[in-house]
Amino acid sequence: MSDASKKLGKLDPQQSTMMEEMCLLVDKGDNVIGTKSKLDCHFRDGDRHRAFSVVIMNNDGEMLVQQRSKEKITFPGVWANACCSHPLNIDDEINGLEGVINAARRKLEHELGIPNSITKNWIFNSLGSFEYNCRWDSDWIEREIDHVLFVQADVKLNINKNEIEEIKWLDHQDLGKMMNREGDWSGEYIAPWFKMIWKYFLKDNYPNSELIIKSRRDEIVDCGQLYLDKEKPGSGLMDALTEHKSKVEEEIMFSLSKMEQKRLHGAMTHLFSGGGKRLRAILPRLVGEAIGDANDGHYTLGACIEIIHNFTLVHDDIIDQDPIRRGLDAVHVAYDDATAINAGDAMLAVGFEILAESSEISGDNLRYLVRAIGEMVRRVAEGQQEDIEFENRDLVSEEEYIAMIAGKTSAMFETCARTGAILSGASHDIVSNMAKWGLNLGLCFQLMDDLIDITGDTKTLGKPAGSDIIQGKRTLIAIHAMDSKKNLANFQRVFGKGPCQDHELEAAINDLELSGSIEYARKRAMYHHSIAHQCLNYLENNPQVDVLRELTDFQLIRIS
Repeated sequence: MSDASKKLGKLDPQQSTMMEEMCLLVDKGDNVIGTKSKLDCHFRDGDRHRAFSVVIMNNDGEMLVQQRSKEKITFPGVWANACCSHPLNIDDEINGLEGVINAARRKLEHELGIPNSITKNWIFNSLGSFEYNCRWDSDWIEREIDHVLFVQADVKLNINKNEIEEIKWLDHQDLGKMMNREGDWSGEYIAPWFKMIWKYFLKDNYPNSELIIKSRRDEIVDCGQLYLDKEKPGSGLMDALTEHKSKVEEEIMFSLSKMEQKRLHGAMTHLFSGGGKRLRAILPRLVGEAIGDANDGHYTLGACIEIIHNFTLVHDDIIDQDPIRRGLDAVHVAYDDATAINAGDAMLAVGFEILAESSEISGDNLRYLVRAIGEMVRRVAEGQQEDIEFENRDLVSEEEYIAMIAGKTSAMFETCARTGAILSGASHDIVSNMAKWGLNLGLCFQLMDDLIDITGDTKTLGKPAGSDIIQGKRTLIAIHAMDSKKNLANFQRVFGKGPCQDHELEAAINDLELSGSIEYARKRAMYHHSIAHQCLNYLENNPQVDVLRELTDFQLIRIS
């Protein structure tokens, strides 16, 4: 029995049965590319599928809103528009807008008790569509291209209590209060997709139905990642990072103060002035707390790994000749190549030095930690060398690329998790499990980093946008594109050719989108994200493990 099926066994039987329905998988253009069960579309990482949202306004200008039943598997108790669901893989719901409207008629009868004899005479006005994803918790997610249907009608309702907890008819003023969570709405959840419907399709013209219909959008509005207002996912993680950041930064800066040579000290501390959440530095402590035995030695351990991580970044920027890091001049730019190399070497030494000096780390543990961190440095160097050599090779396989990033990037996450568990006195099985979690967390992180490199901007990234394409980096995206045998003239024109015009880079990225290479890399990131969650399921549940779950989910939107 799958993990998803096990989850359903504990949930409402009527809702669980509907999870067997077959939804329509779609690409970014809303073209049907396959089918999957409603369960698979919504469980863990989910899959993009077609959906619809019906907006009903009566002749007095009031809109029907519903509170989803507390028995619902996804987003129970959340307030939304009149009816939301999915076209299914059945004959009259597969094809385009007509299929969406047929699906809407079916669900309006099922949820609101409005018979087909009534809705067959309704005019369903398409206002357009939008794409979003929104996570309910670590198990359930919405990933949809949602078609918005607008109907003006007075109607009698006979609601299905297994689907709907409560309904209200709201005028324009009340809708405004609802969207802003004012007054009686302050303690309620408002569905994020409903807020997008209001923002992009209704707000400017409501309740003028004629203007609403005329303002139909032809393009699919990309709303990206959405959150519930009441409790933004990741709040526990952000609280934990805030709690530990000052302690680990104090440890880092005290450790670097060992360097008395002024210019070298400036070069060693340069990147730390660029901010950041210090994720790797805090990660050993988070693992220690999740397992149940954290101590101040975890801060020293985290400082050691963070300092060594920054040593690798300093040298990476020299190798790649990247001028920007974390929004600052790279160390070799702010100082010079020789000083940057020297600073990196000194940081590596300091990292091991503070580990040996810690009174919180026993001799037995020190042996294991030094070995694990030494192995990490070796693997990072091997991965970096493979990355360098990939640039001079015509062919690099997907397997070779994954093996390379498992060393260059993932080894550091793996080591943070492994050593954090060792320092907590965890059993061999727990240590191995946490190492596996860290490895897959790191793989997800790097694959998301590859995606962000070509979809972000220089200001947001803190390094040149599109630098992987310009430098000819053999990322999974590039490997898939070159293996696709498709005509990618724009991509081939700029790949590895150095600086280019913005419009040339945009055309290259469009090639990667059309070839499916960007989506392929995203799915591979999701695969490692799923494995990481499975590792956490091995642990006994507690709030600290929930923090690690949030961290695993946040890799999808990248914490740096």
